[in-house]
Amino acid sequence: MRVISGTLRGRRFNPPVNLPVRPTTDIAKESLFNILNNHIDFEEVNALDLFAGTGNISIELVSRGCISVTAVDINFKCTDFIKKTAAAFNISNLQIIKSNVFSFLKFASKPYQLIFADPPYDLEGILKIPEMIFERNLLAENGMLVIEHSRDTNFEEHPRFVEKRNYGKVNFSMFR
Repeated sequence: MRVISGTLRGRRFNPPVNLPVRPTTDIAKESLFNILNNHIDFEEVNALDLFAGTGNISIELVSRGCISVTAVDINFKCTDFIKKTAAAFNISNLQIIKSNVFSFLKFASKPYQLIFADPPYDLEGILKIPEMIFERNLLAENGMLVIEHSRDTNFEEHPRFVEKRNYGKVNFSMFR
């Protein structure tokens, strides 16, 4: 994995093979950030990365100048790897939380300008994620929620859904 842009551009990190993750591909990540660049000034963003896995998106957000990034994952090996990568890259504005994402969302109260969620594609309750975020007012005004999912998941009926982008097997649904 590589950091595409920003202060850490070109840096590579290799997660251990035993992590139970499906990282966002570099091509899909680059395409997503090309879209986000047109809507977001990263230097004014507090971001939330749900189901953070390897920390791939979190580290990209830090590199692009986010004020702060909060990465949430339930797996200890994932959060440990993100902590080690953050230390190796001298990152100080990345908060790593080991928690079930649904539990975290029930108690979170801080609004974020960007929320990215990359749940397991077969996660039970995946369609509840946007509603939990909007019910708790976790997305700041003019903020954006992006959910990565399989082509079998459809968020288009959600009232805050804006658009869907497809990059091979990777789909991004965006909400405002």
